[in-house]
Amino acid sequence: MSGTEQPMTIGQLARRAGVHVETVRYYQRKGLMPVPDKPWGGIRHYDSAHLERLRFIRAAQQLGFSLAEIRELLRLEDGTHCAEAAEIATRKLAAVREKLQQLAGMEQALGHLLAACASGDGSRQCPLIDALKSEAHSLKGTD
Repeated sequence: MSGTEQPMTIGQLARRAGVHVETVRYYQRKGLMPVPDKPWGGIRHYDSAHLERLRFIRAAQQLGFSLAEIRELLRLEDGTHCAEAAEIATRKLAAVREKLQQLAGMEQALGHLLAACASGDGSRQCPLIDALKSEAHSLKGTD
């Protein structure tokens, strides 16, 4: 820590990063956050580097990176491994695009089912429930 930098307790660190103390401890157990030395009879102190790292982890999570991917990005954090970091981000982008396609299909299917519900005349069971029962029946053997 620099001479002008005020050390933080884990609670202060968590508050400044907008997370719970247990989140910091979880990241420590997962090896994403270093655990500072604890002076004999004292408490651990954190500095701005810890805060920056914690904020990095949270920002990466908000972009959908898994903890394993974040661990890899942290390994590359010196800035000299841009191609490797870009490869991780490229894989993540491909996964996001695939998920978007799946979500678009789900949206379309639900729209059709809701339209069928709206046009129902009440003489038969709900088309939405019927479709879900049919899907559940077809999945029965896939356990």
